[in-house]
Amino acid sequence: MYRVLVADDEPIERNVVSRTIQKYFEGQLSVVTAANGREAVQLFAERRCEIVILDIEMPGMNGLEAAEKIREMDAQCSIIFQTAFDEFSYAKRAISVHALDYLLKPGTDEELIAVLDEAVRLAGERHGPIQQNGPAEDKGAQETEDATGNVRLAAVAETIRDYIEGHYMEEIALQDAAEAMRYSEAYFCKLFKQCFDKSFVMYLTEFRVEKAKQLLADVRINIKDISTQVGYRDSNYFAKVFKRIAGITPTEYRTQALVAAEKAGQQNE
Repeated sequence: MYRVLVADDEPIERNVVSRTIQKYFEGQLSVVTAANGREAVQLFAERRCEIVILDIEMPGMNGLEAAEKIREMDAQCSIIFQTAFDEFSYAKRAISVHALDYLLKPGTDEELIAVLDEAVRLAGERHGPIQQNGPAEDKGAQETEDATGNVRLAAVAETIRDYIEGHYMEEIALQDAAEAMRYSEAYFCKLFKQCFDKSFVMYLTEFRVEKAKQLLADVRINIKDISTQVGYRDSNYFAKVFKRIAGITPTEYRTQALVAAEKAGQQNE
């Protein structure tokens, strides 16, 4: 079982996040909570959590400062920020700690669950720290200053869709897409949400599930192969993700699709 550290100076917010984790990741994640940045750093040093969720605005030591100290202790843990303030200055500072995601409050359970799914996957299949692309921060800052509104966002969104269409079968993460498009990770996360109103992980997950639905209509392809074709090497994990998004298992979806196709065929006769 992996450990996730939740740090927030608001007791209600800590409890809400903790309950969400316990509800959806029972048996996978155990929760450690901290009321401020200093406590978070101390608890991390003692417990060495694989995942850290940090509020940014906390008294004494804020979440960004705590993240920097945590990153000094562990170059590979997944750090997720939560904040009520959509400020680019925060996103820029998050670059140095290679945050997995940057969630805005109030968020949805779906957003948190999706990014935690990715964090759990990374905890099990850690590839090592991502090297920061030096020019990326400059490009991100320049585009923020020179933003041209909806036209620019539409063009960026189309480029992102093309990237995902070409790479969804691979084991990609937000960091890979950001590097491919020469954006800093934190800025790309912010830009992605402006384009699609959801996190990269949630968008990719939903995209893969839609592709899986198309493949499930063909009974000649077994579900394990479909799992691989949409970017999941573990078919059991794929089934879990599919059910979370579609509400039913891949096998149940295939059965329903076949019944619907059969009824449609009978009506056309």
